[in-house]
Amino acid sequence: MDLLLEYREQLLAGLVTTVELALASLVLSVTLGLLGAWAKLSANRAANALAGAYTTVVRGVPDLVLIMLVFFGGQVTVNAIGTATGLWDYVEISQFVAGALTIGVIFGAYFTETFRGAILAIPRGQIEAGISTGMSRPLVFRRIIWPQMVRYAVPGFGNNWLVQLKTTALVSVIGLQDLVYNAFSAGRSTGALFTFMAAAFVIYLALTALSDLGLRALERRYSRGVVRA
Repeated sequence: MDLLLEYREQLLAGLVTTVELALASLVLSVTLGLLGAWAKLSANRAANALAGAYTTVVRGVPDLVLIMLVFFGGQVTVNAIGTATGLWDYVEISQFVAGALTIGVIFGAYFTETFRGAILAIPRGQIEAGISTGMSRPLVFRRIIWPQMVRYAVPGFGNNWLVQLKTTALVSVIGLQDLVYNAFSAGRSTGALFTFMAAAFVIYLALTALSDLGLRALERRYSRGVVRA
């Protein structure tokens, strides 16, 4: 316990980085998920094919491979383009940016399928009724599609978020000083690796418990007035 108190600032800094990384990647993944779901449900063949290729490729490659590919290969590619075009000088992609982008893109593919399934679960007649009463498409989305989509998507959304939160630990491999990286560094320097990794274990469980409470509250909010069988 004394060791944990001694390194509490290092662990806290890692925790803050982990939460920031998870939230930044969540914003990107939800955005890509909504766009991907729209594309997959679109009558536009090009958009449909592009979204299909995106979800297939991303879900077929290990997360760690993509993270390392973006961090190392992405930086080389961006600087090669800048040198060839003269549009920018040397650009350095930080571990945080590489991690947030990669995890966001990875889980954007999973959220695409979650949101797509949630939209398909909405009775088509409700959407047609909204249009027939003179509602514009944005109003139909806001009043009919969005509330029900959220209700149907919450279980899958919660599962994806909890996995996404744990996936942030992979970014420690490329040197981001997140919770896992800082706990591992402290454990190696003190010879108490088990103690610090156990602390990381407990912290991740606490984050999961808090997330679960938030997801349950979200589900209750969007299930008001719904009669369960």
